[in-house]
Amino acid sequence: MSRLEPDAPAAVQKVRAEPKPRSRLERIQAGEPVETVTHEAIAAEDPCFEIDRFNLWYGQKQALHENTLVVPRGKITALIGPSGCGKSTLLRSMNRLNDLIDTVRVAGEMRLNGDPIYAPGVDVIELRKRMGMVFQKPNPFPMTIFENVVYSLRIDGERDKRVLREVAERALRGAALWDEVKDRLEDNALGLSGGQQQRLCIARAIAADPEVLLMDEPCSALDPIATSRIEDLMEDLAGDYTIVIVTHSMQQASRTSDYTAFMYLGRIVEFGPTSDLFQKPRLKETEDYITGRFG
Repeated sequence: MSRLEPDAPAAVQKVRAEPKPRSRLERIQAGEPVETVTHEAIAAEDPCFEIDRFNLWYGQKQALHENTLVVPRGKITALIGPSGCGKSTLLRSMNRLNDLIDTVRVAGEMRLNGDPIYAPGVDVIELRKRMGMVFQKPNPFPMTIFENVVYSLRIDGERDKRVLREVAERALRGAALWDEVKDRLEDNALGLSGGQQQRLCIARAIAADPEVLLMDEPCSALDPIATSRIEDLMEDLAGDYTIVIVTHSMQQASRTSDYTAFMYLGRIVEFGPTSDLFQKPRLKETEDYITGRFG
């Protein structure tokens, strides 16, 4: 290894001795606090859901760190990042599904249309009615197509057949499934194809008329044709619903979402309009991830 001669200029020695500045991701890896870079465009949006300095632990292990995010009303917001970066954990925190894990504890705040969802006394069952959820794999109940769709109304005590029929048709039309199943409503939902099952799950979610629709990698178990239909459906639903989607596909995020948040090791690194994040991100780390240089 070469080294400076004793009589080298002091300024040269200083330049060569200074360590290379650490990247934002290296600072995150070291556990240092790093502020999210949020694009100014979000300030013009009407917030439907707000995340404010939210932290989550599984026992002693911290999975989410000081996350702050505004989800715009009527828009599609995508969460992207490497596997294990906390995307699904953050999504599941939005309707408190993580409460089902005994070791989970949280700090910070989340608000749905101004209502703090982690406040004492919040009815979690009522909250989940306001936050429709679609999971990675289609999970229709082992009952008829019709009963799958109206399930949330049934458990609320709705017995009026006219109301149930109207809601079922509205939800199935909203999920672009009505024309395919209108003559099969009494068939078992498990007989549908994978793509149809996922659209049925979306119909079941929107039947309760939620304020937000959460989608956790809804296309990862589907073929390209079914994926395309789900993406088209998401675009049709946006506006009527505020949608948050977790996706591992950069192409899907760029095609379908209005806003994108890049996450790394439990932190939101950069958040802004999808077109800006993919074409002119503020951070080199975001560009490196989107272009496949890491992750």
